[in-house]
Amino acid sequence: MQTVVVGTSGTTADDVIAVAREGARIELSAEAVAALAAARGIVDALAAKPEPVYGVSTGFGALATRHISPELRAQLQRNIVRSHAAGMGPRVEREVVRALMFLRLKTVASGHTGVRPEVAQTMADILNAGITPVVHEYGSLGCSGDLAPLSHCALTLMGEGDAEGPDGIVKPADELLADHGIEPVELREKEGLALLNGTDGMLGMLVMALADLQRLYVTADITAALSLEALLGTDKVLAPELHAIRPHPGQAVAAANMSAVLKGSGLTGHFQEEEAPRVQDAYSVRCAPQVAGAGRDTLAHARLVADRELASAVDNPVVLPDGRVESNGNFHGAPVAYVLDFLAIAAADLGSIAERRTDRLLDKNRSHGLPPFLADDAGVDSGLMIAQYTQAALVSEMKRLAVPASADSIPSSAMQEDHVSMGWSAARKLRTTVANLSRILAVELYAATRAIELRRGLTPAPASQAAIEALRAAGVEGPGPDRFLAPDLEAADAFVRDGKLIAAVEPVTGPLA
Repeated sequence: MQTVVVGTSGTTADDVIAVAREGARIELSAEAVAALAAARGIVDALAAKPEPVYGVSTGFGALATRHISPELRAQLQRNIVRSHAAGMGPRVEREVVRALMFLRLKTVASGHTGVRPEVAQTMADILNAGITPVVHEYGSLGCSGDLAPLSHCALTLMGEGDAEGPDGIVKPADELLADHGIEPVELREKEGLALLNGTDGMLGMLVMALADLQRLYVTADITAALSLEALLGTDKVLAPELHAIRPHPGQAVAAANMSAVLKGSGLTGHFQEEEAPRVQDAYSVRCAPQVAGAGRDTLAHARLVADRELASAVDNPVVLPDGRVESNGNFHGAPVAYVLDFLAIAAADLGSIAERRTDRLLDKNRSHGLPPFLADDAGVDSGLMIAQYTQAALVSEMKRLAVPASADSIPSSAMQEDHVSMGWSAARKLRTTVANLSRILAVELYAATRAIELRRGLTPAPASQAAIEALRAAGVEGPGPDRFLAPDLEAADAFVRDGKLIAAVEPVTGPLA
């Protein structure tokens, strides 16, 4: 099993994926343990002074004006976790909870939070044991951190609330900790606050969305190429010299991917041999690299923001190397929220153009010789008519989800927190968007491969043939009379989602970017 070592200088997207999705084990570096101990010494020294220090010897948020006496401080830290663990709604996915726990540990290990080494070790132990706190959909405004989600995780650390064990069964947290020989943590000054005050949930979801979208953008280039081929379109628009004169990096990559898939095709270029020859293909075909390319450039920007955040220590207040403990606004989720919304916009447009290509394949007036709805016996058979309805419904939802969450703000904490990012909400809707995009591309793949097979007498590109054969081997049937379609579409979605389409094509094309 892979081991991820957490140090003082942040983490990587690969490490987040390894912990969240692959169950990688976590170790604290000696450097991190030393930094934790040093910062804790500073906090302990401040706690012993009579002067109030926010988060150490005061209340929180709008209640920060109250100085808390030493005998009440442990209760203060417990209370902030209990009161802030106020989430509602459906449970959040296990991978999201693991990502946010790991990212909180990343910040704790930086030595800027004042948390004791034993607290950080317990966080690692819980992750390594496969214990996943029950976290709910609603409770974060994306400012002062993902407060309710992180609080539910901190509650497990204290041996309170509910959590899911490695067997998938939800039990009281104290029982799960005892089952794995983990002692609950008794929080001290500042520790409760430090466990709650970060952008970890929205960042974890951003990192995973970036990984998923990278795969889906490559997939979209393949399905666009298959649709172009099925429509007897021209690949001349993919020539690198055309994209060099509008030098957006992602556009050139998308065009190169499509060209690689179409190399050796016997279907492209027939658009001028028809009874009504075309001068140009429709936008949804001809402009595929421009739309997918703009989305790729959006991914690159979002990845830059994610990398900066992965290198950050997000807490308030923070312990600085010179011994100061200073309040700040680094917990504000705006940088992450903006790119989460930006990705949803780009993904919605990619889904939209894919749906337009699918609709063209199914329309006998625009498909250039294909049967209506790719049906076996049109009229008796409906073919893929309702598969396109499903695809259109998914696109419509993506367009609604493209409305930015980060443009909203609802003041909280008696107007102390009077501008919030709504980044958690942006992340949650992006997860739905990513899942929808996979399904939309699966429908395009299903339609395009069927259409190519219906072009009898014409030979597809070797990469296209490899894609068709792999899809059929995965249990997704080809042309024929109507049948129960939902299982085929679900299998096609799994084929896309698991990267099997890319895996089928790349042995022919070489690596696609």
